[in-house]
Amino acid sequence: MAFRNFKMVGYVIYGRGSFNQLDEIIAPHRKDGAPMIFLVDHFFTGKTLPNRIPLRGNDTVIFADVTHEPKTTYVDRLANQLKETYGKVSGIIGIGGGSTMDLAKAVALMMNNPGSSADYQGWDLVKLPGAYKVGIPTLSGTGAEVSRTTVLTGPTKKLGMNSDFTPFDQIVLDPELTADAPANQRFYTGMDCYIHCFESLNGTYLNEFSKSYGDKALQLCRDVYVNKTGWDADSDDKLMMASYAGGMSIAYSQVGVAHAVSYGLSYLLGTKHGVGNCIVFDKLQEYYPEGVEEFKLMVEKNKIDIPQHICAGLSEDDFDKMINVSLGMKPLWENALGKDWEKIMTKDRLRALYDQL
Repeated sequence: MAFRNFKMVGYVIYGRGSFNQLDEIIAPHRKDGAPMIFLVDHFFTGKTLPNRIPLRGNDTVIFADVTHEPKTTYVDRLANQLKETYGKVSGIIGIGGGSTMDLAKAVALMMNNPGSSADYQGWDLVKLPGAYKVGIPTLSGTGAEVSRTTVLTGPTKKLGMNSDFTPFDQIVLDPELTADAPANQRFYTGMDCYIHCFESLNGTYLNEFSKSYGDKALQLCRDVYVNKTGWDADSDDKLMMASYAGGMSIAYSQVGVAHAVSYGLSYLLGTKHGVGNCIVFDKLQEYYPEGVEEFKLMVEKNKIDIPQHICAGLSEDDFDKMINVSLGMKPLWENALGKDWEKIMTKDRLRALYDQL
């Protein structure tokens, strides 16, 4: 049996105020005349955080439009603009939620790899290291800061650039940066962590490496969303570590039904990843009864509205597109349902599931 030899993030700094060390962290990676590019979630336009970015020389801040999850066309446009303007860059630094960090990873890879980012949607298709890249999450839960993928919507599929060249060289985990996140958004991304840990811990790929991190992440999510009332700094600290541990957990296993189904929603309807997972998980009592019961408790306790009936009025062609995207996520289905998953999750059964959403 061959064991996975997976690449992890190069360097990690954690702590309140650690963002203030960014200048010294990136200084050794500056190349003569080549700027650092800061991709910042457009949520921070006009806010104080961009003023704290340690700009030097011709460094540039680009406010990334993450209204929708990153598309391969947007990645290509940004990478090509940077190549035309600067030739080379010293690094790409993503500051924001999961979409911004995925965008930063993808743009960094496309600085050194030819063609379109759509050419690299899949497993181990990236052949060359990208530019130096740093991830700085301002939302906690997605695990994008530690994952070896960057989830992109391409012309024909929604699939990541999964490779050993994808993980960040450096991440900065500063819980202070998550303090102003909107309550609904904070819940959806936190539940992304809860759901992917629950799927990992109940999957056929489970091992002690994955279980150790997944158990800890679930415990932290429960501390925040079940055992506490109200939100405080301690909640931000815990959820940031839950996100990190959850990302580490799925690095050596896989996610499951909720993620596989939500990829279809995202591809067709542009549903954001966190909320998409919540919409789907809410209806998965058949597959994860204990998790769904606890999830509903967290939704009620935190007074969150989960969107309903988002597939109402879709055409047969629309359903077919979602079903094809979802069934393309083979490792996720195998982890959830075992080697014979194709006999279990038929197109008709998946269609019935989308009908409930």
